[in-house]
Amino acid sequence: MKTTVFSAKPFEQAYLSEALGPGHPLRFIEANLSVETAALARGSEAVAIFSTDDASAPVLDALHAQGVRFISIRATGHDQVDLPHAQTLGLRVANVPEYSPYAIAEHALALMLALNRRLIQADRQLRAYDFRLDELIGFDLHGKTVGIIGLGHIGGIVAGILSGFGCRLLGYDPLPNPELTVRHGLTYTTLEQLCAEADIITLHAPMTPHAPYLIDAPRLAQMKRGVMLINTSRGAELDTAAALDALDSGQLGYLGLDVYEHEKALFFRDHSRRPPVDALFARLLSYPNVLVTGHQAFLTREALQNIAATTRQNLDGWAAGEVLDTELTHAAPAQPVQAELRPVLQA
Repeated sequence: MKTTVFSAKPFEQAYLSEALGPGHPLRFIEANLSVETAALARGSEAVAIFSTDDASAPVLDALHAQGVRFISIRATGHDQVDLPHAQTLGLRVANVPEYSPYAIAEHALALMLALNRRLIQADRQLRAYDFRLDELIGFDLHGKTVGIIGLGHIGGIVAGILSGFGCRLLGYDPLPNPELTVRHGLTYTTLEQLCAEADIITLHAPMTPHAPYLIDAPRLAQMKRGVMLINTSRGAELDTAAALDALDSGQLGYLGLDVYEHEKALFFRDHSRRPPVDALFARLLSYPNVLVTGHQAFLTREALQNIAATTRQNLDGWAAGEVLDTELTHAAPAQPVQAELRPVLQA
C-alpha cells in the first residue's frame, strides 16, 4: 500500500523503512500535513501522520480528493483528527494505542530528579569551574507525597516507579484501578485533596477536546506552596500564563514540561537561527526552576520500533480488508465541563 508519511523526522525514517519494507512503498514528507501540503499525498492510498499534523475537516477533504482512504497516526493521541468527518468520508483511521509507556513514565521521573537535584545548574557551574554547592540543595524523594493525575497504563507505571522510591502516592482518575492500591499502596482521592496534599504532581491524562485547562490559576492556588508540577501529557492541560504567575509568586516551586500548549509552532524544528517569537515560551526558559524538553518523552529505540511495527500492522490489516483493533471509528462527544469535574480518561 503506497503511503505518504507527513512530518517525517530523520530520527524515525530508518525505523519506518525497516518495518514497512517493500510491502508498503513510502514517500517521506518533512512538512506537516495541512491544506496546502495535502496534495503531496497524490497517488497514495494511505498517509501516516504525527501529532503535529492537521487532519481537520478541510484537510481530510483534500486528502480524500487525492485518493487517500487510510490514515495511520504514529502516536496515541488523535485530537488532531476530525474523526466524525473522516467517518463521513469513509476514511479509516487507526493509531498506535501503546508504544512505550515506560519511556514516558521514566522521562517524567527524570524531570523530577533533575529539577529536585538541580542537575542542569550543577552541570553549568561545574563546566565554569564553580564547585560551590550553596544553590544546589534538593530534597529526599523518599517519604514525599506524589499526586498522579490519570492512572492509565503510563500513570500506573509512574506509580510503580515512585513506590520503589518510598513515596506516598495519591491518585485521581474517575476509573480507579484497585490493583494499583494493592500493588503500590496508591490512595485514590479527589483532585482537590490531591492538590492540597501533594509535594509533587505529575499529569498523565489525555486531552479532552474543548474542555478548559485541567491545571489553571484556581487549581494552582489549591496546591501546596512550592509544589513541583510535571507535565508529560498534553501541553493544553496546563495554563502556561497561570503557571508563570505561580512561579513568580513562589506558589509553584518547580515546573517540568515535555509538552507546551503552543508547541506546534516550535517543537521538532531547528529555530536556532531565528529570533524567538513566542514570548510566553521565552519567559518559561528564563526560570532556573523550570526544565523543558521538546516533546521527547516518547523518544526511545523501543518506542520508535513499536510505533513503526504498529504502523505496519495497521497498513497490513487494511490491505487485507480487516477491521483493526487500533481503528478509531468515532469521537466521543466533546462537552465543556468545569475543570474540577472534567473526565480524566484512561491513557
